[in-house]
Amino acid sequence: MKQISGNKLLVKALKEEGVDVLFGYPGACTIDISDELYKQSDIDIILPRHEQALVHEADAYARTTGKVGVCLVTSGPGATNLVTGLATANYDSVPLVCFTGQVARHLIGNDAFQEVDIVGITRSITKYGVTVRNREDLGRIIKEAFYIARTGRPGPVLIDLPKDVMAELGSAEYPKSVNIRGYKPNTSVHIGQLKRALKMLQKAKKPLFLAGGGVIISRAQEIFTQVVEKTQIPVVTTVMGRGAISTKNPLFIGNLGMHGAYAANMAVNECDLLFSIGTRFNDRITGKLHEFAPHAQIVHIDIDTASISRNIHVDIPIVADAKEAITKMAEYVQECNTGKWLKQIREWKEEHPLTMKDRGMMGPLDIIGEINRQFDKAILVTDVGQHQMLVSQYADITENRQLIMSGGLGTMGYGLPGAIGAKIGNPDTPVISVSGDGGMQMNIQELATAVLEELPIICCIFNNEYLGMVRQWQKLFYGKRYAMTNLKAGALSRRTEGQEYPEYTPDFIRLAESYGAKGIRVTEKDQIAAAFEEAKKNTKTPTIIEFIIDPEEMVYPMIKPGGTLADLIMDC
Repeated sequence: MKQISGNKLLVKALKEEGVDVLFGYPGACTIDISDELYKQSDIDIILPRHEQALVHEADAYARTTGKVGVCLVTSGPGATNLVTGLATANYDSVPLVCFTGQVARHLIGNDAFQEVDIVGITRSITKYGVTVRNREDLGRIIKEAFYIARTGRPGPVLIDLPKDVMAELGSAEYPKSVNIRGYKPNTSVHIGQLKRALKMLQKAKKPLFLAGGGVIISRAQEIFTQVVEKTQIPVVTTVMGRGAISTKNPLFIGNLGMHGAYAANMAVNECDLLFSIGTRFNDRITGKLHEFAPHAQIVHIDIDTASISRNIHVDIPIVADAKEAITKMAEYVQECNTGKWLKQIREWKEEHPLTMKDRGMMGPLDIIGEINRQFDKAILVTDVGQHQMLVSQYADITENRQLIMSGGLGTMGYGLPGAIGAKIGNPDTPVISVSGDGGMQMNIQELATAVLEELPIICCIFNNEYLGMVRQWQKLFYGKRYAMTNLKAGALSRRTEGQEYPEYTPDFIRLAESYGAKGIRVTEKDQIAAAFEEAKKNTKTPTIIEFIIDPEEMVYPMIKPGGTLADLIMDC
């Protein structure tokens, strides 16, 4: 029977799993795998400039295509550089399979050069991790990894590959099926529980749907919209669930939580039935747990058993894939008597509309509004900070638009590599990233990747010269003591006790041009539309548009940490 090396079997396995893009960075322990990949042409190999960016790129590729993202890095520092991206993907339920090189088996545990226990390091932030100890197990482990990553609640899987195992000859067979003892993801819906929940829905006077990221992950937006319109029940979403129903749909109220709309938070506070799908009720949407939805019975549909009643006690738990459950719901739901309830919600919206004060100068709302006008179809990728919350509040997310971000972990530096991964997976769709000046600098080296891959992404930088979200907390709750948030601070400001600061570093426009990208700086409202029009002309080159933003711009509404959904700080 024909025998091949582990390196050859890995490449064969990737092809069998339908992998067409691999994000990789080479090293001594993976050089033989790189050599095998060089000999084939079915899989495109993307060479980023940093492993952390690499895993974010694979993450965004997976989120926007529905495929499994695949990474390959070397041992030691190459592997540890994946940690933040693995945690990001784990929080947001993104299917990844990450291969890490490892020293030969006889060196493991001996403090060999570039040896770390990466499986041990990442055990709490991966869905599954394993070191391949025997060549005969390699095919089975790879097959199981892809299955685990994409089934149940999706997540990242890490496979550690000792160099000697990969060099060893063994069977060329790759398994056709998977049978993992103890891992049997639920693929059905408990009809009895679902019917109980729908009876409660029919009887409720103030019912409310809460849609989380699970609705997006399961690609259930279309069927969910049908259920919403059939029942005439209003919808609030988490930030990760934005887009579960078009934000232009009259039954959509807004996001709830720390920066949620007034009407959305009031609806949760006053509803008598909260029907939640695909959310884990984290602290950013609940506020004080014992005062969350105080008048409501709660139904919770989630694919992850561990997420149900972990933070919020629920009355009817339903363990199921969001799309499977919603599809079943569509067979049974009827129109509910919500006229009076919808009238109350409209009054809240009119009383406190979601808007920003016009301060006369260019602001974030002007920029996001122009994106809404100019891009009917687009993928929006945010970094983390004020700009992220503003995009989640004001960007129109419709059937033709997708919004992705690091939601659970809140990883600065996600925006640019996320846009790269999204564009590689969706070459015919405009991709726009929005970053702050702080987050942009955390992975700015990926401009080289974007240039060399000829990706015409549009990178918007909201430059307010500060780490804006932390500065906002300092302004509101720390007596305007702006400690460690001024990005112009340094030797000069210390020497002059804060009286003098140098010019902003870097000059983003010159930096973009040094990479071979296009750079545009915008300082006035009337320049915004032209900047986007100019960026759209670049069909093989990324464009950075730097928007000069007032540091005093704030994100409202806001709930003070430890407050309740009713304790909103409005624009002041």
